[in-house]
Amino acid sequence: MKKYDVYGIGNALVDMEIEVHPDYLSKMDVQKGLMTLVDQDRQNLLLSKLDNHQHRRTCGGSAANTIIAVAQLGGKSFYSCKVANDEAGDFYAKDLKSNGVHTNLGEVRPDGVTGKCMVFVTPDADRTMNSYLGITETFSVAELRKEEIEQSDYLYMEGYLVTSETGKAAAISAREMAKSAGVKVALTFSDPGVVTYFRAGFHEMLGAGVDLLFCNEAEAKSFAETESFDQAVDVLKKHAKAFAITRGPRGAYLFDGEREIVIITRKVDAIDTNGAGDLFAGAFLYALTQNKTFAEAGELACRASSELVTRFGARLDKETLVKIKQELF
Repeated sequence: MKKYDVYGIGNALVDMEIEVHPDYLSKMDVQKGLMTLVDQDRQNLLLSKLDNHQHRRTCGGSAANTIIAVAQLGGKSFYSCKVANDEAGDFYAKDLKSNGVHTNLGEVRPDGVTGKCMVFVTPDADRTMNSYLGITETFSVAELRKEEIEQSDYLYMEGYLVTSETGKAAAISAREMAKSAGVKVALTFSDPGVVTYFRAGFHEMLGAGVDLLFCNEAEAKSFAETESFDQAVDVLKKHAKAFAITRGPRGAYLFDGEREIVIITRKVDAIDTNGAGDLFAGAFLYALTQNKTFAEAGELACRASSELVTRFGARLDKETLVKIKQELF
């Protein structure tokens, strides 16, 4: 029996979620619905123009949300990341550990600035992210823990790592460590814009193929360079043994390596889609590591993410997630 269900790698960003009107995004020339990398000065400017908007902080980053979900559901997870020796880094490390996630982060951390992600939520439930990566941009093989990877059922790689040369190299190295140890490899595309601009990098991260790929419909089409969903599915089959494509209110399309499965999700009034894909991946991976079928994993993932979008924030509380699990299994 392995020590961990899922070992994740990704960017460590302190998430700041803020409700705004679309006029603010237009005024500040922020591209709605996408993740945009910005420098610290730009992020400070955006913050200065928010007047008295309230925001709450959580330890975030796409893969962190996924790994936390695994732990909340009762799984065993490990997260390799990089934060600085500053107040935000202290907050991040404590929040990660308080959620039951094992990590490479210790008491001694390098000087620098911990990354932050401004998550703008508009009334249409769309989320727009402006991220200053800070020290997480230098995430590298130094943050990997080979023994922990080898003692995991799955390695989970965040697609945003493709934007950093050292991050991409770390993902490729982690993938090779996992493959050599017989550990399954999962990758998420993370964002349609990132897929468009870093398609070649994703091919490097995928290598000869991964065991499981997560993406939404826009990301699948962007990677496949097509507007046809069926054509996108055919392309993904060349790069992943299995995959899960989320389709918003239409649920999810799954391929378990042999058959296609469609999961229909319940209708809800969405107010915030931030973190829905991350939670979907976390619930899905948790279910698979508990010997559930692909269809059962899809049901849990869709049920959890459809509940998340009815609330503000990138995560559900542990009690809600456990209740959902108990209702289904």
